[in-house]
Amino acid sequence: MTATTPLPDNAKARRNVIVLVMAQAILGSQMPMIFTIGGLAGQSLASNPCLATLPITMIVLGSMMTATPISWLMQRFGRRAGFFAGAIGGALGGTIGAYGLYLASFPVFLLGSLCTGVYMSAQGFYRFAAADTASDAYRPKAISYVMAGGLVSAIIGPQLVKVTSDAMVVPFLGTYLAVIALNLGGSLLFVLIDIPRPPVPAADAPRGRTRLELLTTPRIAVAIICAMVSYALMNLMMTSAPLAVVGCGFTKSAAADVVSSHVLAMFVPSFFTGHLIARFGVEKVMATGLLILAAAGAVALQGVDLMNFFGAMVLLGLGWNFGFIGATTMLASAHAPHERGRMQGLNDLIVFGGVTAASLASGGLMNCSGGSPVQGWAAVSIAMIPFLALAGGALIWLVLRPEPGRATS
Repeated sequence: MTATTPLPDNAKARRNVIVLVMAQAILGSQMPMIFTIGGLAGQSLASNPCLATLPITMIVLGSMMTATPISWLMQRFGRRAGFFAGAIGGALGGTIGAYGLYLASFPVFLLGSLCTGVYMSAQGFYRFAAADTASDAYRPKAISYVMAGGLVSAIIGPQLVKVTSDAMVVPFLGTYLAVIALNLGGSLLFVLIDIPRPPVPAADAPRGRTRLELLTTPRIAVAIICAMVSYALMNLMMTSAPLAVVGCGFTKSAAADVVSSHVLAMFVPSFFTGHLIARFGVEKVMATGLLILAAAGAVALQGVDLMNFFGAMVLLGLGWNFGFIGATTMLASAHAPHERGRMQGLNDLIVFGGVTAASLASGGLMNCSGGSPVQGWAAVSIAMIPFLALAGGALIWLVLRPEPGRATS
């Protein structure tokens, strides 16, 4: 007779976290790589410079289009299947993108960017997967550790750009070949992941509010607005930054360093943002994030020295972290567990719809709203103002709005 010894508490979760941290570090490094050179490559291929950032737009669009199918795939076949699908999409995107560069074909290059969005969508589920097998006490740490993998990718990705962007006769071709290798090699990590499939909901499980009812709930509406504005403005400036840095006379290596500092600023605060929310309240943290985003635009308007780019992009990453994580926390507290799937899908559709529009507008503002990169970069920064006013106004309205049941005079 044999006896089975149960695994210690969280042993499986810790193993899964290690796999996901490594995946975030290795596979995740392709995103800062592509965001660093996507606009520059698009600028070299597009007949109209206003379309330079269209490759980045296609990535975000691909992510938005495949978020629901990837979620369904994971629900039906497990996390491993969804993560493999993401890596295949990333490898396919890198292959088609490389072929587009080789042919000097902008449409083919855009198709590759669209496929890359499959990986971007799958990567968004890493932090949720970290929580699947973790206990309540270990769950925040598990998510934080996976976020820490993003710090490593923020270093690896831009450094690979420096090594590969001019490694071949065709500019940036070496970078896309490196993206293929990262996806093929990194996908082997998912063989080690051990997360059970989620249970099928019972037929009599509560259905919750409709999408319209969810959207008209004040706390949910404000959370979505602030999340969309934080993410869209971050994408607006980040997409234009490499074009502005190179256009103002600095090297592609300097552009990679600027993007690296920005991505680090996006992830480093994650280790204490939750503590700040618990201590000061989610509304104050979100408001601070919006103010920091405004400061990023103000610094960008002060000049185009390299330190201005670094300062603006670091503030942009920090503001995104406070605004987006705060909005996500607010959203999570405003719906019931059985409404989670419907609400998260609706939120991602709206948020990434805004991000898609921002990335598309970024190239037009940068290249077609002035006679020089300096004027274009200023236009990008000024374009932030109305959207920050929208999010700030919505947050103020929510704070000043009488709570249900409170007596009014």
